[in-house]
Amino acid sequence: MSGTTTQPVPRPRTRSWWGWGWADAHPDDAECAAMGALLPGTLARPLPVPRVGDLNIAKPAVEPPASLAHLVDTDPRQRAAHAMGKAYRDVVRALRGRPGRIPDLVARPADDQEVADLLDWAGERQVAVVPYGGGSSVSGGVEYRGDAHRAVLSLDLTAMGRVLEVDTVGRAARIQAGTLGPSLEDQLRPHGLTLRHFPQSFEFSTLGGWLATRAGGHYATGRTHIDDFVQSLRVITPAGTSASWRLPASGAGPSPDRLFLGSEGALGVITEAWVRLQERPAHKASASLSFTDFRAALEAVRALAQSDLSPANCRLLDSGEAALSGAAHDGSAVLVLGFESADGPVTSRLEQAVGLARSHGGRPGSASPARDGDAAVSAWRSAFLRMPYLRDGLARMGAVAETFETAATWDRIPALIEAVREEVGEAALKASGHPATVNCRLTHVYPDGAAPYFTVLAAGRPGDEVAFWDDLKAVASDVLHRHRATITHHHAVGRDHRPGYDRQRPDPFALALRAAKGALDPRGILNPGVLVD
Repeated sequence: MSGTTTQPVPRPRTRSWWGWGWADAHPDDAECAAMGALLPGTLARPLPVPRVGDLNIAKPAVEPPASLAHLVDTDPRQRAAHAMGKAYRDVVRALRGRPGRIPDLVARPADDQEVADLLDWAGERQVAVVPYGGGSSVSGGVEYRGDAHRAVLSLDLTAMGRVLEVDTVGRAARIQAGTLGPSLEDQLRPHGLTLRHFPQSFEFSTLGGWLATRAGGHYATGRTHIDDFVQSLRVITPAGTSASWRLPASGAGPSPDRLFLGSEGALGVITEAWVRLQERPAHKASASLSFTDFRAALEAVRALAQSDLSPANCRLLDSGEAALSGAAHDGSAVLVLGFESADGPVTSRLEQAVGLARSHGGRPGSASPARDGDAAVSAWRSAFLRMPYLRDGLARMGAVAETFETAATWDRIPALIEAVREEVGEAALKASGHPATVNCRLTHVYPDGAAPYFTVLAAGRPGDEVAFWDDLKAVASDVLHRHRATITHHHAVGRDHRPGYDRQRPDPFALALRAAKGALDPRGILNPGVLVD
């Protein structure tokens, strides 16, 4: 008997509405319980995965006009998925059934005119508009807090996801703001070009989100922030459209692009940008070195940053971070190095970097031109991608598992790191009765300073996790302010970092920013509470 065999059609993956990334990639109950067992004071069993059907979602407070109705979604799951970002406090609120104010409407415009029409309607009806890309915010940047507006519209830009134009001569492209990272790279690949901007959220974030938050990419030196790639921006505001000229450089007064970079949708909606591209790298090499003395490792990293070697990756993990990622288990700090180029081999630069680090006490692992040739490098890379899912698993156990980052000049770095470890650890012990783990790694390095990135693991106070983390974050923010370290290096201000940002920025600048907000958004509908009141 003959016949044909049909292959099962794979089911499309779905995003988690309450936690990080893909819904099918989260730890199961057994893995959550195993992680929780390592932290005394956590729950006996994991909190259940939250369901949208258990939320009290009210009917929309407004209805769009017929001319805009085709752009608007009122489905409860879509509204819940757009209610918050993906910070620890967001995940915990979803687990506890307290996600905050859920937007009344989710709109997906496909072009600039539809964005403008939605803003006009929202202004007339006093509807708050929260621009939304991939929803990966970890600082409260895509949620509405308060009750000053009649309704809330989440403005999802992912329908605007195309590379519109590629200039292969000038190595640049005009790209819509709603383009997700993987799609952006897929559309550039046939041209042999890359944006080469890879934040940890790359898979789940958009070009517009990177621009609006001044995001930092994976690479540790050279062009690290998205700012460095921008040639021009197109922004739709309630007061009109701002479209800067595409230029390689300009000295014509204050830059209009700098006004909107990092503005988090409070001044306008970024809809497209011309960005600088690079040829795709063909040559790569990586290595790791271990250090018994963390201070010596800091000196090694500073020497590398002040050299002309420009490693693509130059990440220093303290002993706790190295153990957590599997890069080392002997109490050593680990330096992960990587080089890449489109023009020629990079092994000689890697060898020079390894030699420089050895002169500061580093013990090399294995150097290899293969992507995963070094065991420590491979372990770190895997942990880097998996960590947000594990954080959500620990949250289900009532634990605190969260990160924050900063940047400071080299003369302040050692004391800053020591103070954060000590004071945040003491605050956690006092508040919960259980010791906390406070780890540190350097993610980005500059000739004049570095960006320390801290991980906090603590038993927390089950049932009161959000307040507990807010207390720890307040202690950390005080330490950063005292050491003149920025409240955020690349995760944006949002609402969670607003108190620290208010203390950091100069008063005359705050005055100018409020004036810009009043001029561009006179009805105060754009992402209220972000950056300015």
